Amino acid sequence: MSYDILEKIKQAIDNQKSNTEWEEIGKVIEVGDGILKISGLANVQSQEVLEVESDGKKVQAVALNLEEDSVGALVLGDSGLIRSGDTVKRTKQLLSLPVGEQLLGRVIDPLGNPLDGKGPIFAKADKIQYNFLEKDAPGVLDREGVNTPLHTGIKAIDAMIPIGRGQRELIIGDRGTGKTAVALDMIINQQFDSNPSASSGRGTPVCIYVAVGQKESKVAKIVETLKKHNAFDYTIVVSASASSPAAFWYLAPFAGAAVGEYFRDNGKDAVVIYDDLSKHAWSYRQISLLLRRPPGREAYPGDVFYLHSRLLERAAKLSKEKGGGSLTALPIIETQLGDVTAYIPTNVISITDGQIYLESDLFYQGMRPAVNAGLSVSRVGGAAQTKAMKKVAGKLRLELAQFRELQTFVQFASDVDETTKKRIQKGRIITEILKQSDQAPISFEKQVIVLYAVLNDYFNGFVPEQMQEIEKKFIEHLDGLHKDFVEKLKSERQLTPELEEQLKKIILGFVSN
Repeated sequence: MSYDILEKIKQAIDNQKSNTEWEEIGKVIEVGDGILKISGLANVQSQEVLEVESDGKKVQAVALNLEEDSVGALVLGDSGLIRSGDTVKRTKQLLSLPVGEQLLGRVIDPLGNPLDGKGPIFAKADKIQYNFLEKDAPGVLDREGVNTPLHTGIKAIDAMIPIGRGQRELIIGDRGTGKTAVALDMIINQQFDSNPSASSGRGTPVCIYVAVGQKESKVAKIVETLKKHNAFDYTIVVSASASSPAAFWYLAPFAGAAVGEYFRDNGKDAVVIYDDLSKHAWSYRQISLLLRRPPGREAYPGDVFYLHSRLLERAAKLSKEKGGGSLTALPIIETQLGDVTAYIPTNVISITDGQIYLESDLFYQGMRPAVNAGLSVSRVGGAAQTKAMKKVAGKLRLELAQFRELQTFVQFASDVDETTKKRIQKGRIITEILKQSDQAPISFEKQVIVLYAVLNDYFNGFVPEQMQEIEKKFIEHLDGLHKDFVEKLKSERQLTPELEEQLKKIILGFVSN
């Protein structure tokens, strides 16, 4: 009988065990500057979301430092609510944000919360997908070569520094040299540059603009500009404004990459602009110093290179087996007095597939965009450049280099022969034709036509100062009388002998009038 009683007691204990839920709880031992030091969470993961309970309110934090007897965490809310001794619970979930088509045309923070006052992004009935902010980049076998152009609508870039879908191209320059303007022109141009070789459902790339530490007024102005040019419908803005904590500055680029990966993994093309990674590095330095990580060069932590490499490696052109989608990264870096040899600029230059260098001297001379063709390069974009542009713009960089050399020589020469004068005149015409206003991108086929006319000496009879006006009239002439030719060039994407003969007649007809 006593044996039966023991069996019943044992069974009751087993049932009790199966109904018990274990919860790992820690305590805040230090709080300050948005950083928590927590004791008691022995099994916590890096990047895991933690929940701090303080006076009945819950504040989220993310674990970054895993030490022997404590955890260093970054507060994702109001750190002023947290007190020493507050309870901390594990959520057993890594940091993630909701992604989907519903984000198009919205402004969000790095955690996916709306900032535009338009209400919730996702309906209650929606099946919401979450993407981790930190995610491994696609492997070598999951990728293929960059082979489709991403036209920016800017002549100097599309002709000399072509960008391909899936590439990582750095935009670098001093403060106020037009880096954001180049990125905005690229976004605006995408509506005119859908991918003709794409399968159904693909076309205009989704653009994600990540604002790190920008003034809220500047972000509002950017949104207004995109709306004005009908470009906001295919754009998502991830904003961590100047008033946001350093945690949001640090997380914003990873959030932008996570959103872009959703579209890439669904077979679409996406472009992420990180504006800018200099501020991102500053925020990481601040967080690392507060977490007592050992400082290195310029007080940056030792893994600041890995911070940007793991972010930018997520940009890729996926193989057809993986859906054939692409994620293009356009990071922006701000230099001090044109010094591209500083720590963060050289790091990002070595990670990316090329850079567009905007020079302040050119900017103040009235060259807009202020692209320095000599220091700018695109290492993989040439493979993606259309045959028409490659044929026309092949000698453009050489022509410009020779013109700059002659310009320097002429300063010291008293007498110049006729041939040199003609070459200098042509160089001035090319320089003028490469100037372009903000928010006025030109479609690739019109760029090809204009550059063909200039590089083949059809416009040599004009005064260089008039070139902007001549170009405007020439484009109006094309739109008015030769729409069919422009459309044919757009669809064929190469300048066949027949099309070239036709183009010569069109240019001669315009010049003679």
